[in-house]
Amino acid sequence: MVAKITVPNSIKRAFNYNEQKMKEGKAVCMYAHNFLKEADQLNFYEKLSRFEELIALNKRASTNTVHISLNFGLNEKLAKEKLVEIASVYMSKIGFGEQPYLVYQHNDAGHPHIHIVTTNIQKDGKRISIHNIGRNESAKARREIEIAYKIVKAEDQKKQSDEIKQIHTQKVVYGKSATKRAITNVLDAVLPHYKYASLAELNAVLKLYNVVADRGREDGIIFRKNGLVYRVLDEKGNKVGVPIKASSIYSKPILAYLEKKFSENEVVKHEYKKSLKTSIDWIMVKPQKNLQAFKEALQKEKISLIVRQNDKGIIYGLTYIDHNTKSVFNGSDIGKEYSAKAILEKCGITQTVNIEKTKQEKQRHRKEIIPDDPGKSTDQKQDLSKLLDEVIKPTESYNYIPYDLRKQKRRKRNSQ
Repeated sequence: MVAKITVPNSIKRAFNYNEQKMKEGKAVCMYAHNFLKEADQLNFYEKLSRFEELIALNKRASTNTVHISLNFGLNEKLAKEKLVEIASVYMSKIGFGEQPYLVYQHNDAGHPHIHIVTTNIQKDGKRISIHNIGRNESAKARREIEIAYKIVKAEDQKKQSDEIKQIHTQKVVYGKSATKRAITNVLDAVLPHYKYASLAELNAVLKLYNVVADRGREDGIIFRKNGLVYRVLDEKGNKVGVPIKASSIYSKPILAYLEKKFSENEVVKHEYKKSLKTSIDWIMVKPQKNLQAFKEALQKEKISLIVRQNDKGIIYGLTYIDHNTKSVFNGSDIGKEYSAKAILEKCGITQTVNIEKTKQEKQRHRKEIIPDDPGKSTDQKQDLSKLLDEVIKPTESYNYIPYDLRKQKRRKRNSQ
């Protein structure tokens, strides 16, 4: 059993999350502890007011809400009565046995789990300390319950969960399931576990599951307000369906959260660079016939290769996603020999650029800088064009010698 404790900033947030699941038919309130009525007899306001009455007794408390999820093994089938019993024992062991709490059973994930909503403000206005409750009281209660009820241990469950997330997380297919739920499932499998240091690196992973984190156009209101939405992609990589605001997803994977992860992951992921290098070096001992062969060889090592191309089909970058260590690296960040240019050369691939198109683009670029002006003569335009060519000419270089290092010429003395 895996127990997760969160502390939302308001009781309404935790309560509304579970009640909304009920409206969608994805959850049921199966038990109400220390309420005047049974769970199925309580309406929305009766549930909420019970918590708000206690919270009002201590307005100085910055923490007054506790939201707990108890997650069980994938193959465990526990009856409603057993789940209620486990929830009651757990709450008693962590010191919340006298508090009012609601137990919700959710059915929108691949594993059985329940959510518990409560407050840590007691009837005398004093609050129950939740400092290190996860490490101390919760961990102890979990171990005792695992033994008493013979359920899958957290350590074994985590290994099982990691394997499922790595191998069986399904691509999102638009229209096949609820967009928000499907995106949330992918984010839950990727965001906390993979080590990405930029939005581009995160999207390299998300696109494996037909999801993308999108900031919108740079001149758009979403980008200017540091907003973020998540979109579903079709098999061609086109965005489809309605965008889902990051702030509307329960785990709140907003831009601020991601930027914090970028900083953390930038430091953490580098310890896995060496193992990725070793895997690539081992594959390249035998020269690969082409890029596809290289990609397939990496897949056998549980490494995904993302090829970055421009709209002309020119490959300008490679991104490696190592699912063994859940780390994301751009080729050039690992080393020059792992960049797109080096790998293509090792695979015997030479990229050709359409020279005629390039010339046309240069002419078009020149026209944008020197627009046609009926007031200027042809000779003046040609002179400006030549001047521009000299300014932007990339092939010439000049050897600059500092004044102090120049060899001084000796002056000839006048013969007398």
